Amino acid sequence: MEKPVEFYWLLRLEEVKSALEKNNFEAFIAKDTETAKSIVENEIIPRLKPKSISWGGSKTFMETGIYDSLKNSKNHEIIDTYDNKRYTPEEVSERRRQALLTDLFITGTNAVTEAGHLVNLDMIGNRVGAITYGPRNVIVLVGKNKIVSDLDDAMFRIKNFTAPINAMRLDKKTPCIKSGRCADC
Repeated sequence: MEKPVEFYWLLRLEEVKSALEKNNFEAFIAKDTETAKSIVENEIIPRLKPKSISWGGSKTFMETGIYDSLKNSKNHEIIDTYDNKRYTPEEVSERRRQALLTDLFITGTNAVTEAGHLVNLDMIGNRVGAITYGPRNVIVLVGKNKIVSDLDDAMFRIKNFTAPINAMRLDKKTPCIKSGRCADC
């Protein structure tokens, strides 16, 4: 077989897409970040016609380039929750609350199970709040690295990879930046 790794991922992605659709998600498969960006910007956003857009913390969102495309949009009211240098901590908090009232919220997820369940542990709560209740529409960007078999594997991934790395990346002063494991703080 030619390209067995690509074929393996296609099978896994189709399986997860089907599970997500059974859970009432509309799901797309993108072969790379450029394709993901194109699907969001050229298919989803034009169909939804959002007047206002915001986002939650997501490396995937940044890596696709969607953030850079949208942050200075003249076609939408943008509530930028990343531009923390321009705002006081109180203003940043208020912007995060306002983001929950937008027409479209874009975010990532910590893990997605093979049964099509999103699993998140959220430092601030704005992403979880937006996914579960808030904006009219939510786009969740998910890399294949986030696919796990079940809830136990999702929690293992979050506590032993996602949380420590995010704490390190965000320069938090938590125990996991020294141990590499979540200390449930």
